[in-house]
Amino acid sequence: MRVHSSALTKGLTLAAGLTLVLAACSGGGGGGGSSHKGGAATGLSSCATQGKANTCNAAATKTGGTFTYVLEKNIQQWLVQDSNGNSFENGEAISVVLPQVFVPLPDFSVALNTDLVTSATQTSTSPQTFVYKINPKASWNDGTPITADDFVYYWRTNNGKDCPPPPASDSTQTKGCLPQSTAGYDRIKSVTGSDGGKTVTVVMNKPFADWKQLFGAGYPLYPAHVAEKLSGAKTGDAAHMTAGQMAQGWQYFLKTPPSKYPTAGPYKMQDWTDNDHATFVPDPKWWGAHKPTLQRLVFKVITDATQEPTALRNNEVQGIYPQPEVDLVNQIKAIPDVTYTIGAGLTWEHFDLNLHNPVIGKHLALRKAMFTAISVKDIMAKTVGQFDPNVKPLGSHNYVPVQSGYQDVVTGTGQGSGDVAKAKQYLTDAKFTGIGTALKTPDGRTVGPFNCRYTTGNQIRQSECQILQSALASLGIKVTIKPIGAADLGTVLTGHQYDIIVFAWVGSPFPSANAQQNWVTGGGGNYGGYSNKEVDKLINQAVGEVDPGKAASLLNQSDALMVKDAYVLPLYQKPTILAVQTRWVNMRDNATNVGPPYNVAEWGLKK
Repeated sequence: MRVHSSALTKGLTLAAGLTLVLAACSGGGGGGGSSHKGGAATGLSSCATQGKANTCNAAATKTGGTFTYVLEKNIQQWLVQDSNGNSFENGEAISVVLPQVFVPLPDFSVALNTDLVTSATQTSTSPQTFVYKINPKASWNDGTPITADDFVYYWRTNNGKDCPPPPASDSTQTKGCLPQSTAGYDRIKSVTGSDGGKTVTVVMNKPFADWKQLFGAGYPLYPAHVAEKLSGAKTGDAAHMTAGQMAQGWQYFLKTPPSKYPTAGPYKMQDWTDNDHATFVPDPKWWGAHKPTLQRLVFKVITDATQEPTALRNNEVQGIYPQPEVDLVNQIKAIPDVTYTIGAGLTWEHFDLNLHNPVIGKHLALRKAMFTAISVKDIMAKTVGQFDPNVKPLGSHNYVPVQSGYQDVVTGTGQGSGDVAKAKQYLTDAKFTGIGTALKTPDGRTVGPFNCRYTTGNQIRQSECQILQSALASLGIKVTIKPIGAADLGTVLTGHQYDIIVFAWVGSPFPSANAQQNWVTGGGGNYGGYSNKEVDKLINQAVGEVDPGKAASLLNQSDALMVKDAYVLPLYQKPTILAVQTRWVNMRDNATNVGPPYNVAEWGLKK
């Protein structure tokens, strides 16, 4: 699961991961919603039509033109597999130039990327075995074939064992690999190549239901031969690289924009100007089915969402994907020759508590009281409900309502209800004092002040922190509101530099793998330090359960336990808005962890 940044995640925050798809497409593109401009069922408006999520706004294109698309966050780390690089914006940019096996689609299904592999099949259940046939044409643009060696390197750097995380003493985190999730890779017994490296056989130690997440689904391959060369390892021998050699490659890809090394996508990155823009041009070495017709593709960094409609109106950019706010939506509606769609996908907003804080981590009654005093309905009414009347409180940490496994395990507990009397009773029963004035723990320690952190420039999140501030004041807890620089979310999360934080996860279509990443002890997205052995056990069972219904039952059981521990409070399924000038086609709202650039090779001027 990926942190969504400015609107946020995949730093990493609104920030990803992902089996067989439990997601179900509802009545609109990207999970439903409304769209306007250009007449009914034309442009992006057709995305709201049942069954059109993957095909809306489709048309033939002509050669030429520069299309500029907005990134809401600067990119400081380029390896999306790393916990510090797992941002939504990073994933969008990297997907233009690097290949992946399966790609999440707007209707929350996944499609095989036949440009990379001609087939990916499970050939045995005991042991579970997968065989990938790499497209004979697939190669990095320096002429090096894509082979099993790239898969081996991916597996070994992401399994948490062959290239272990940096030791706690390494504050710079440069002496190991820090994957955002080891889900699935930690269950692989072997990855081997045959047929000159063009056939990849993966044998599992334990079953992994979400196997279509492996080697892609928003987390693409990086060129193993580059890592081998710079570390002194033998080319084509990723299976025998040392942990230190793999860590060297890991750090290189983390710090280096893909304009500096061989890539394998429909475009190549021509240049990257920090905190400003990335320029892509069609790669003449591209072998894929769709040849780009754009002359140039630009990803423009605009960290202040309020400036995006102005940039679109002035033709400085041609497409925006902001986190919607009421004023922003109204401005977009007023721009001529622009088509837009409002939908809802796998992105969900939430408050997280930092259990590394000694007071928050120690006192369960305090956490329950804090979450119970907050009114999610009040939050929605004062923020997203102003432009999306269909938004509802979210009752799950693993599913959104459009997914078949969704079960509300939150509402019945009273968390998010705004019931201050019940919240105070939790504190009274636990022997807290100063309730409603200046709260103290049973042993006399002052509770707070706590900070509530949100990404700067996001008015909705600022409002959410203000509402939380008022709610907790009724319990006698002082809260200070402290914004986070648009580029610093990952640093704040991984460094535990918060007491309370509000952001969004951008999910993949693989709930079990998402859960392993976010809730299991030591998981790459478990920033707040949550740990419950029974939750770990249930999620690990779900990860290996090939029956989607049984997997959903296990995840909901684990979720019910996690709600009792009051670690993360789900708020709502986050609305999305994609707006594009009408002369451009084949852009769609893909409200998963990969975003609209999932099909960037097809973008172009309408013919």
